[in-house]
Amino acid sequence: MFIQAQIGIVGPCAAGKSTLIERLKDHGYTARHIAQEHSYVPDMWQRITRPDLLIYLDVSYPVSMKRRKLDWRPEEFQEQLTRLQHARQHADLYLQTDIFSAEEVFEQVVQFINKTLGNWTIQ
Repeated sequence: MFIQAQIGIVGPCAAGKSTLIERLKDHGYTARHIAQEHSYVPDMWQRITRPDLLIYLDVSYPVSMKRRKLDWRPEEFQEQLTRLQHARQHADLYLQTDIFSAEEVFEQVVQFINKTLGNWTIQ
């Protein structure tokens, strides 16, 4: 019998969180965006949900600006990283997404999930 694991996804805007979550759900995983980047409470990711796995997707400021037409300055981007610091420190997987396609990010995350959780996760 398989037990469904709760997978939390955090990271700054344009890191690929929504795309990854959609792909994971399409493949039977329970994944949730935890909007820690918008909270001043350092451990809000733990208060919102207690994920079995926490995945942190990262992106650089220049790449985030290419991926999305965001109207923000580098200081605002840095503020998101500050708000995400606690989640990053506690993440089970940290993945810098600048050089990877959405498919490559998905493949790396699924490989990590399967290696880490084994029979916990339904595929």
